[in-house]
Amino acid sequence: MTPGEFVRRRKNLMRAMEPGSVAILPAAPTCIRNRDVEHPYRQDSDFLYLTGFKEPEAVAVLAPGRDQGQFILFCRDKNPEQEIWHGRRAGPAAAVTDYGADDSFPITDIDEILPGLLEDRRRVYYTMGRYGDFDHRLMDWINQIRARVRAGSHAPHEFVALDYLVHDIRLYKSRSEIAAMNKAVAISVAAHERAMRSCHPGRYEFEIEAELSYEFGRNGTVSAYPSIVGGGANGCILHYTENSDRLNDGDLLLIDAGAEYEGYAADITRTFPVNGSFTDAQREIYEVVLAAQLAAIKQVKPGNHWNDPHNAAVRILTKGLVELGLLKGEPRKLVREEAYRRFYMHRTGHWLGLDVHDVGDYRLSGQWRQLEAGMVLTIEPGIYIPAGSTGVSKRWWNIGVRIEDDVQVTREGHRVLTDGLVKEPDAVSALVGAGG
Repeated sequence: MTPGEFVRRRKNLMRAMEPGSVAILPAAPTCIRNRDVEHPYRQDSDFLYLTGFKEPEAVAVLAPGRDQGQFILFCRDKNPEQEIWHGRRAGPAAAVTDYGADDSFPITDIDEILPGLLEDRRRVYYTMGRYGDFDHRLMDWINQIRARVRAGSHAPHEFVALDYLVHDIRLYKSRSEIAAMNKAVAISVAAHERAMRSCHPGRYEFEIEAELSYEFGRNGTVSAYPSIVGGGANGCILHYTENSDRLNDGDLLLIDAGAEYEGYAADITRTFPVNGSFTDAQREIYEVVLAAQLAAIKQVKPGNHWNDPHNAAVRILTKGLVELGLLKGEPRKLVREEAYRRFYMHRTGHWLGLDVHDVGDYRLSGQWRQLEAGMVLTIEPGIYIPAGSTGVSKRWWNIGVRIEDDVQVTREGHRVLTDGLVKEPDAVSALVGAGG
C-alpha cells in the first residue's frame, strides 16, 4: 500500500466524524503463547487499515482541525539495546517520515500528552470493550480532565462507536486493496494446486498442511487462518484443524486454506478424492454442491441482496438432495422448513478483506444489505454426511464436500478472484497426485 492510500482512508474517516471530535485507536497488544513466548504479532485490523503501522505498543489519534496536524502517532522510541534482542523499531521520527504522521511521540509520554488532545473535544470515537486495559486508561484520562473543570477544562461528553464508521468504510475495497487480495489469491491458488499434486493415499493431513504452509512461506506470506485439512470423516467437521490423521484410499480430502498478503486474506476451499478418482456417490454429491455454488455466484451483482446467493444455493442443494434420495418431499416446502440444514448447516458466504470473516453489516434497518461494487465476499455451499446419519445409506457416509471461491462485486456484476483454481470434477481428478 502506498502512503497516499492511508491518507485517503484517514480523510474518509475524519469526514464522517462529527465536528469537535477525536478518534483514538490502540494497537493490538502482544499475546502470550506460553510462559514468556509470544504468538507471532498481528496488528489490529482497524489500526492497520488507517495507519499501515505494524508494531505493538502504539496509539493512533485523529484530531480533525488540529492546527499542528490531524494524525498523531504514539509509538515505541528507538532503543538500540532492545532492538538487538527483539528487532528494529520505527521510532517517532520514522512515524512521521514513513507513515505520514503529522506528529509522533514516544508511547511512554502518552499519559502527559493524550489528555491535552482530548480536552475541549466534544466527542470521542473509540471502540469500547475490544482492549479492556486501554478502556481503563482512556477513562483515567477523561477523569483527569473532569477533575480540572473548575480551572476551565472541558472533558468530552459523548463516546461514539468508532468501529461502526471504520467497518462501513472497510467494506468497500479500493483498487489497491483488490490488488493485495489478488496477490493473496494467486499464492493461495498455487498452494492448493501444490496440495492436490502432492496428495496420495497414506500421507497424513499434516503433510498436506505443510505443503500449503511451504507455498505461503516461500512467497512471503502466512496463513490467513488455521488451515483445515480434513480427510474422510474429518471433512464433515466444519472447523476441523487437528490435521493429524492418515489419508485413506477412497476418501475425500477437504482443504480450506488461504494466504494473508499485506494483511489481506484469501479464503479458498476445494474437495477432492485422495486417490484422484471420485466414487459414484462422491461425484454425485460434488456435482450438486458445484451446481449450487455456480448458481449462487450468478446472484452476486449490484442491486441484489446479501441473501440472494444463499437462497439460490439452498434451492439447488435441496433439489439435489431430493433427487439423490437424501431428503424426501417437495423441494420448495423443504426449503421453507429448512430441512436442508441437516446436511448444510452454515451460510453460503461472508465478507472478506483484512479479516477472513471481514467487517460490515449484513443487514441494514432489518433488511438484507444490497450488494454494491467494491464489496468482496466468499461463496461456499457444502454438503456434509457424517457416518451414522440416521436413515442414510452407508454409501453416503463420511462424504463432506465444500467448494469456496472469493468473489468481487463489480459495476457490471462480479469477478471470481479465485477462478484460476480448478473445480470441475474431471479437472480436479487430473490434478490430484500429478506431482508424484
